[in-house]
Amino acid sequence: MCRIAHLTSAHPRNDPRIFIKQCRTLAANGYDVTLVVADGKGDARMDGVAIADVGRLPGRLQRILKTTQRVFDRALALDADIYHFHDPELIPAGLKLKRRGKTVIFDSHEDVSRQLQGKPYLGPVARRVLPALFSAYERFACSRFDGIVTATPFIRDAFLKINPVTVDINNFPIIDEFAGAESWSMKRNEVCYVGAISGIRGIRQLVEAGTLLRSGARLNLAGRFFDPAAEAEVRAHPGWQHVSDLGFLDRAGIRDVMSRSVAGMVTLLPLPNHIDSLPTKMFEYMSSGIPVIASDFPLWRDIIEGNRCGICVDPLDPHAIAAAIDHLVTHPHIARSMGERGRQAVLEKYNWGIEAARLTDFYGARAHVKQAIATF
Repeated sequence: MCRIAHLTSAHPRNDPRIFIKQCRTLAANGYDVTLVVADGKGDARMDGVAIADVGRLPGRLQRILKTTQRVFDRALALDADIYHFHDPELIPAGLKLKRRGKTVIFDSHEDVSRQLQGKPYLGPVARRVLPALFSAYERFACSRFDGIVTATPFIRDAFLKINPVTVDINNFPIIDEFAGAESWSMKRNEVCYVGAISGIRGIRQLVEAGTLLRSGARLNLAGRFFDPAAEAEVRAHPGWQHVSDLGFLDRAGIRDVMSRSVAGMVTLLPLPNHIDSLPTKMFEYMSSGIPVIASDFPLWRDIIEGNRCGICVDPLDPHAIAAAIDHLVTHPHIARSMGERGRQAVLEKYNWGIEAARLTDFYGARAHVKQAIATF
């Protein structure tokens, strides 16, 4: 049995992409899978996947300097056939594993160089220098790995110039996870936003839109704030009275919120790392059968308008956001038809079943090569 170790120093053990989709899929296909994490919850076994916990250390600096070494040490002790790591901070660990003759795969969830360009806490010089330095290091390291997995076709195309063994495994929803939404007649006068909350993800504009609504709709906010300044600002804004702050929810809680909402919001601001992204929440809204109100980026417009499953707006314009919400709330027949078309698009092309097959094919090729080398 091929032994696989997935490694993360930053993500929780139940991360949707890493554990729920990738690790469980590989375990169900006969691989011996261990997920190395650093969340301090102890070793465990879940859904056929062994969880190896190296413990949680406080602060980002300790995580980068010490936790990454702990993850490497635990990974090396596993003596796996294939190592698949998910955080840029683990690139040095990946290189050390390669020097020991291991098969190593890097999973790039984000375009980190473009992400750094949009970090508000970096000054203008740092926003130019750091992305260039990281990009050079990434090219050096990733050309040496045995394969690259990416979360979007855009990131895939960038890595293909570095490593020809690159495949995109998109973060599309599991078909049945958000199915079974309530009857449209049972919907409430609500829309929802699910995910990390910050200024660059458009929370200021969403809350301001609340003061402009004519339909009286409420915004269900499901997630954690990752931007203290934006949090303080929006909580003091008059539009906050139109918000139901639900905090972080598990998958069942997210399903419940989406099932009673008329639409799902994904109005991220037009930063370099957002424009060509494929937000998981957008496809989860579609999977649950509700229309999407999304930023008017060309790629997103092709998906939303191409499948006639929502409305694209200027994410910087609270008036446009409010108008889109009002339109769907006051025209439930239109919202319902959009939701049905979005659900159908997920069933046909934007679902994890398709991506799971691509993942197992990719692993099958790596495992076959590893076995051939071992036999030789």
